[in-house]
Amino acid sequence: MKSMTGYGKGVASKDKRTVSVEIKSVNNRFLEVACKLPKSLMYIDDVIQKCIKSKVSRGSFDVYFSYENLSDTAKKVNIDHALASEYVAAAKTLRAEFRLEDDYNVTALLRTPDVVSVTVPEDDRELVCELTRLAANEALEKLEAMRSTEGDGVHKDLLSLIGNLEEYLNKAKERAPRVVADYKKGLYARVKELLDGYEPDEAKLLNEVAFFADKADINEELSRLTSHIGQFKSICAENAPQGRRLDFLSQEMVREVNTMGSKSNDITLTGYVIAMKNEVEKIKEQIRNVE
Repeated sequence: MKSMTGYGKGVASKDKRTVSVEIKSVNNRFLEVACKLPKSLMYIDDVIQKCIKSKVSRGSFDVYFSYENLSDTAKKVNIDHALASEYVAAAKTLRAEFRLEDDYNVTALLRTPDVVSVTVPEDDRELVCELTRLAANEALEKLEAMRSTEGDGVHKDLLSLIGNLEEYLNKAKERAPRVVADYKKGLYARVKELLDGYEPDEAKLLNEVAFFADKADINEELSRLTSHIGQFKSICAENAPQGRRLDFLSQEMVREVNTMGSKSNDITLTGYVIAMKNEVEKIKEQIRNVE
């Protein structure tokens, strides 16, 4: 079992080029990947997306990317000779016309707007993509290790909670058959008391008890909830992503427990139902962080 929360960083270098990829993930019902990339490197977005989607099934991922190119061909300085000549000529004219000291040197010329420009030639895209894949996979390995560690904790909590739910369910199973008998006994005593010692009509009494028994019957819900708990345990033992299936089962558990609550007309059984509902809510909360 894996959590959906994690962090990992990977770095890859070759030919004086270095790529760094940081990946942070949080909970999400679906799989979403957001890459923070400079405009000139948008072409590697697809590389990162494929790396992440090949290893995870859901979660929200933020990817932070940095690239450093220290190769000899990384940048090129361009000089506009014609424009530089115009500036030098203009300086000479101003010096002669206004009798100024000539302090226009090379450093000043290099700082003059548009005389010097720096261009970055198109990089080796295949190499950048290769480094990106290496860095992204390293980051994902570290992220997955963190997600697995946190997932172990979530797994233990879920097994504990499902154990609590099963314990209350077993108590409800023990109590359910006695509910009708207790109702019959109490109804008979109340009717006899109201009739001031006269024996009640047995047929009418039995009809009333039968109606109550049909209305309060929760055997079907108990059986389905037992099945859901068994499936839940089986899924928790698998290595494949479990979040969506566990989420579905938890919704089904809520449905069965709510139905039991609506049918319950016994204070003891109602107490067990409330306890079961509380455990299911805790289970749902934990499942939100399961991949």
